[in-house]
Amino acid sequence: MADPSTQLSDQSIPERAVKKAEVFKEPPTPKCVMAISAHPDDQEFTVAGTLAKWARAGSEIVTVCITSGDAGSNEKTDPDMAKHKLAHIREEEQRNACRVLGIAHVEFLHYPDGTLQPTLELRRDLTRVIRKYKPEVVVCGDPTVRFYGNSYMNHPDHRVAADVALDAVFPSAGTRFIFPELLAEGFEPHEVRKVFVHGSEKGETYIDISAVLDVKIAALKEHRSQLGDWDPSEMLRDWAKDEGKERGLDAAESFRVMILKEDEEKSNA
Repeated sequence: MADPSTQLSDQSIPERAVKKAEVFKEPPTPKCVMAISAHPDDQEFTVAGTLAKWARAGSEIVTVCITSGDAGSNEKTDPDMAKHKLAHIREEEQRNACRVLGIAHVEFLHYPDGTLQPTLELRRDLTRVIRKYKPEVVVCGDPTVRFYGNSYMNHPDHRVAADVALDAVFPSAGTRFIFPELLAEGFEPHEVRKVFVHGSEKGETYIDISAVLDVKIAALKEHRSQLGDWDPSEMLRDWAKDEGKERGLDAAESFRVMILKEDEEKSNA
């Protein structure tokens, strides 16, 4: 085991000297949240329970889809389907899913599905939407996870989306002279306070989604073009139950929470 005295702590980083998260306590509902994903249906498979819970508690939530899912599914998509038509269908399905969750704002960046790259252009576009909506919390995936168990390799678009989202949060969104062209567009810097990273092996903050699990399932079912006749209910219930075991919860979603800026009430305490 490594010697704790030799390990870097949050307090050792001058730009981000903040306290450690209270990991055993569910965090308070944020005022404004932005969930960034690669494809329509990504958030419904992963974090929709948390988003539904926050929406019902009064959060303003923005869903950002970097692609419109125009690559579809080998199993479910008609091989004669035109890509532009599929993109339209999947965007509508995402909007419908967001209505079920209580999410009012949906942004599509229209990057091609399946070939995302961690470009400066994509980082600029994500920086723009962060500065536009000024979220307190950003929710995204973990770019470092390549494998889940022995049967699923994380989609390259998922890894790129997470990687660029984190770079847009810090340092781009809060630094005035990164992408100065955004200043000319009227988008002033904004500092995100927390990042909720899902799918992380270091997840230690748990959100109880027992009361909204049915809502999460209903939202995922809106993605009919991808699900076909398959009912995802049992799988989502099993996932949520398995996730909740760590904290004795019937259903949960877990996150690694990065605290980039202390809440004002705590910093003044």
